[in-house]
Amino acid sequence: RHPLATFFHLFFRGSAIVTYLFCDWFSNSFVACFVTILLLLSFDFWSVKNVTGRLLVGLRWRNQIDEDGKSHWVFEAKEVSTVAASSEVEAQIFWLGLIICPVIWTVFFFSTLFSLKLKWLALVIAGISLQTANLYGYIHCKLGGQKSISRTTSFV
Repeated sequence: RHPLATFFHLFFRGSAIVTYLFCDWFSNSFVACFVTILLLLSFDFWSVKNVTGRLLVGLRWRNQIDEDGKSHWVFEAKEVSTVAASSEVEAQIFWLGLIICPVIWTVFFFSTLFSLKLKWLALVIAGISLQTANLYGYIHCKLGGQKSISRTTSFV
């Protein structure tokens, strides 16, 4: 069980969303709000990609560049017996957070676009990009079975 990893999986995601919604109430500085939200999104991306995915569901993905300069996505999964030992509730929290947050950022995109608050558009697009990159990586880890996927049984 990994309660700290579960907390941070939801903390950074939720904090970025809450800060986006209420930042104007606490600060008049667009730059301070922008940087704060972008940092929270970056912390979330890193922690989900490198820590919480590995601990909560036994999956990890990365982009590897070979000697020829070609980029390859590598998808890894722990052995099934190791993953089964972790809590099913933590796995459900991981997947719900991973799926719901990109949907929320997509709603923010259309809200920003239709309300003509175009200065926030770059931030919302960054949020969508970071969230969907993690979602894409973990869906490929989970589904597996494709030619471009490399599955290993242990993490370094």
